[in-house]
Amino acid sequence: MDRDDLEPRVAALEDQVRDLGARVSASERDAAAARVLAGAADRDVSEIRGELRDFRRATAASFNGMRQDFVDLRQDFVDLREEFGQLRGHVEQGFAEMRGRLDGAAAGQQRIIDLLTTIIDNPGPHAR
Repeated sequence: MDRDDLEPRVAALEDQVRDLGARVSASERDAAAARVLAGAADRDVSEIRGELRDFRRATAASFNGMRQDFVDLRQDFVDLREEFGQLRGHVEQGFAEMRGRLDGAAAGQQRIIDLLTTIIDNPGPHAR
């Protein structure tokens, strides 16, 4: 190796080392920024998981409440059907009683008509 050749080669190596040092510093800054972003993303994911867990609990509680409302509503319909059955029996009994009374009144009116017809057709001694 020539001494004359050594100086430019050392200078070139020094330039390369400086360039590599700058690149390493930039990579270190990028890695630090990536760690900060990863930490923020991890916190965001944890927060979203918590929100989803809360939402799932609230939804389950809401569905359970709705299920209980439907059970209560079904029981109300069963009770209403029983009450309607009883009411229907009372109404049918009332109609039967009214029908009997109307039949009795119609029979009485028919008897009156028959008597009047007899008087009209056979005036007898009471006629003037």
